[in-house]
Amino acid sequence: MAKMKLSDNVKQKMLKKLDEEEYKYVQRNKRLTVADFDLVKIIGRGAFGEVRVVRKKDDKKIYAMKIMKKSEMLKRNQVAHIRAERDVLALADNPWVVKLHFSFQDDKHLYLVMEFLPGGDFMTILMKYDVLSEEQVRFYVSEIAMAIWSVHQLNYVHRDLKPDNILLDKEGHIKLSDFGLCKAFDGPQMPILDQYNKEVEKNKTNEAKDTETKGVSTQSVQKWKNNRRILAYSTVGTPDYIAPEVFAQTGYGQECDWWSLGVIMYECLTGYPPFYADDPMSTCRKIINWKKTLVFPEEAKISDNAKDLIRKMICDQDNRLTFDQMKAHPFFRGINWEHLRERKAVIVPEVRSEADTSHFDNFESDDSATQLPEQQGSFVGFTFKRDAVSAAPNLEDGFFMNPDIAEGDEE
Repeated sequence: MAKMKLSDNVKQKMLKKLDEEEYKYVQRNKRLTVADFDLVKIIGRGAFGEVRVVRKKDDKKIYAMKIMKKSEMLKRNQVAHIRAERDVLALADNPWVVKLHFSFQDDKHLYLVMEFLPGGDFMTILMKYDVLSEEQVRFYVSEIAMAIWSVHQLNYVHRDLKPDNILLDKEGHIKLSDFGLCKAFDGPQMPILDQYNKEVEKNKTNEAKDTETKGVSTQSVQKWKNNRRILAYSTVGTPDYIAPEVFAQTGYGQECDWWSLGVIMYECLTGYPPFYADDPMSTCRKIINWKKTLVFPEEAKISDNAKDLIRKMICDQDNRLTFDQMKAHPFFRGINWEHLRERKAVIVPEVRSEADTSHFDNFESDDSATQLPEQQGSFVGFTFKRDAVSAAPNLEDGFFMNPDIAEGDEE
């Protein structure tokens, strides 16, 4: 700068810019630990760990931290699934998928630090409003469809699309999360379905008799609503949104996500999913036998266009709508698909601050479930970095540092 004979004003601007770039570089390359974050609140807990709202100590920014127990993932054969989740979050640099900022690990846990969406999840909307109007359904289904399509563009299939995994930002627009069962087309099958597959095969001869129905009882619907949150946090979860070809393991592709969207749309309009039953195995049999069990309740007063769209998603996989066909469906007449996020949301959540957790459930703190690194011993890990061109992660040390976990893994 001296040789260039720059003015003091220009020198100060250049130095400031260099300082900013250096700070960004240091942040990208700094090895983070859970001790770099302050706990705000726990907003989710399951078999593999928990989700916390945290505040980064140095810049005071708010994030959602997903903490997963390595031992549980190994025990339940979930290693490939969490690697797939990280890969999708790294690749999906678009407004329809929750953004991953950092990932690191210690001896016992893996950590994904993502953007925090204070609007809660879509299941909260369904539980609060019970049944949505067709105008509201049109808004949410179009946004979820766009989000699904953005994942498909990465050559992935979500496979676990349900209201629990659809989050809302502070403006009320949706983003997809929880890609733990997501896979590329050459990935592994879902171990969570093994117990279902055995039972479905065993009971095939009784399907027609067991699953024929004219609808769901009021008592069953109330039981569904009462147990909905419990199912969300359980290890097995609910099979209500899973396509029949996934159960049958006869081969499937991205079209299984459109089935799940059809089930979600049905639930929005009626207050319960179309194949709900009192136990998971009965639900599985209803899904396999969907041609007899898909019934539209008269009291719901669903329009012909809405019914037709649902039937073209909940159908044989070869006949399901593509994304382009869906956009042209009469149910979406008037929707500007190029500017979905620019319109005002049909339900705008009341968000008091960037750290507002009022739209999530309350959980008691349990330090024994996820101890701090200083209680666990040595720390190893990496900081997630995003390449400006490829948006692919730079994995400095690999995702799993435990030799037992890393066996056979390619960095």
